[in-house]
Parts: sequence; C-alpha cells; structure tokens
Amino acid sequence: MNAKPDVQLPAVSVIMPVLNEERHLRGAVQAILAQEYAGELEVVIALGPSKDRTDEIAAELVRETASDSKRVHTVPNPTGRTPAALNAAIKASRHPIVVRVDGHGMLSPNYIATAVRLLEETGAHNVGGIMHAEGENDWEHAVAAAMTSKIGVGNAAFHTGGEAGPAETVYLGVFRRAALEQQGGYNEEFIRAQDWELNFRIREAGGLIWFSPELRVSYRPRPSVKALAKQYKDYGRWRHVVARYHSGSINLRYLAPPTAVCAIAAGIVVGAALTPLGFVVPGGYLAAIALGSLPAGKGLPLKARLQIPVALATMHMCWGFGFLTSPKSLAKKVIASRRPAVLTEA
Repeated sequence: MNAKPDVQLPAVSVIMPVLNEERHLRGAVQAILAQEYAGELEVVIALGPSKDRTDEIAAELVRETASDSKRVHTVPNPTGRTPAALNAAIKASRHPIVVRVDGHGMLSPNYIATAVRLLEETGAHNVGGIMHAEGENDWEHAVAAAMTSKIGVGNAAFHTGGEAGPAETVYLGVFRRAALEQQGGYNEEFIRAQDWELNFRIREAGGLIWFSPELRVSYRPRPSVKALAKQYKDYGRWRHVVARYHSGSINLRYLAPPTAVCAIAAGIVVGAALTPLGFVVPGGYLAAIALGSLPAGKGLPLKARLQIPVALATMHMCWGFGFLTSPKSLAKKVIASRRPAVLTEA
C-alpha cells in the first residue's frame, strides 16, 4: 500500500519537455513516480512533434496512471522548442513546487524530497545539483567519462561536483512556483541556455539559486558523434549569445574551446604552408586529450576508453566552433526580447 501523503509536505509538479525520447521516456517517468516523497505529485509532459514513438509512450503513461494518486498528464508543444515546452507545462501544472526534468534524465530516489528540504533550509528560489552522465554502451560510457572530467568541462560544479552554496545557475532546477510566475517563466527566444537566462533574472530580482551535490540526476549522453557534435555546437552558439546578452558572464572556462579551435586551425595552416613546427599545436592538443582520457576512463572497458579522446575533441571543437560562428543577429534578436527582472514588492 502507498503511504498517505503527509499534509505538511508541499505538493509537487514535475514538468518534462520531450522530443524524440522513445528510448528513455518511460524510464524517466518511472523514476519520478517511484520517488520517496510522501507529498502529492503530478507529472506534466510537454510533447513536441516527435518522429518516433514518444507520443504513444506518453499516452500509455497517461492511461496507466489515470486512477493513481501520482498522475501523468500531457500538453502539446507544437514548436518543439524547449522553453516553449517548459512554459506550456508550467501553465498546465498546479502545485507550489515545480521540478524540471528532461526526457532522458533519471532522478535519484530521494531527489524531490531532498530538493524540497533544501528549498526550506536555504530559502532559495531554485535548487539543483549534479548532472551525472551515465552511458549504456561503449560510446556513451566514453561521452559520460568526458562530461564528468575536468579536462572535458573544466570546473563546472554541476558536472564534476563541488560544495553546496549559491550559484549562478544549476542543472534543471527545482523552483518555487512563485518565483517562476513572478518572472513570467522562460524567455522563449533562448532555444538553448534558457536555464541560465531565467536564473539570471531570478538572481537580479534578489532571489537565491542554490547548488547542492546531494541532488543528482542521471543523464543519458547523445548516442552518436554526430548528435554530440550538434549538441555542443549549439551549446557554444548559445553561450556566445549569453555573453553578448550579459557582458559580465564570460570567463576563462568558456573562452578555452574557441581559443583552442583558433590555435589548432592556425597551427595546421602554418604547418602546411610554412613550417612543420606549426603542427606542434594540434599535436600537443591531441597528446593532451589522450593523456587526460586515461584517468577519466579508469574502470571502463578498453573500447570505451579508446573513444574518450574522440568525445573530448568533439565536445571542445564543436563548442568552440559554435561560439566563434554564433551570429550577432541572433544575440540582437534575443536582446530585443529581454525581460527585465521583476522585483518582489516590499
């Protein structure tokens, strides 16, 4: 028998933007429904125009939970864009705590209970934790190792861990609904980096964003080199938009990939046209990622370890390329849609 909900615990809405998630959607939702949380809970899935069985699986989940206390609902997201999906799901949900989860993210069993506790303890408007990449085959194991290593992502706490404390942004997030509604939700012009932009407005309004390693979401990496390349190119492209949107947000970690792309390209040109010494730069980079992949791949099968340098190079080069080629016109469009932070009335 299910335990009766504890009336002292706030009710929770879990929102999920999904597109082409047939591989992971059922598992992600089951991890939510199995949460060790005694309060009321609902799941709202915003369905983009998928080309696989995502809609069918979502419909099955709705039917299977129709008579349960923890029910699954769906809302349409015809644009397929993540921020539009999130806003649609927020509007369709009804509880005071809003948990964002992606269709390929698996919550740890006590994730919601821990997040609700942290909101109460810290007074934060949004709390989040570690994006723990986990693979299901050799390539995904390699990507997961790259994504959780400092040579892959620098010192990003939500990838590599760190001490609990205030943060600029967090992975996914568990929000107070009042903070979301106060800021008018996500800016739908931010196709990527929408979390950072929303958290920036929350902080600008005096709110607290809190990172805690107690919170952990298992993340399934992209299943191919092509998919990983597109993901990281988009990351770089939109991080440059963020840098133009808010000039004080850039740091050395973000500049490292575009610098590496420029240096390697210059080295290849010099090496081919002037002197073989130019190849020292790309050669040094390849040596660095090969050596850096050794500790990252500890405990993995040989085939996975051999693919870590490929994953690292794909992440670095595509992120850097996306950053360098991000058009100013995109940033201008986003800046024109700027939503000023809404301050809490005294």
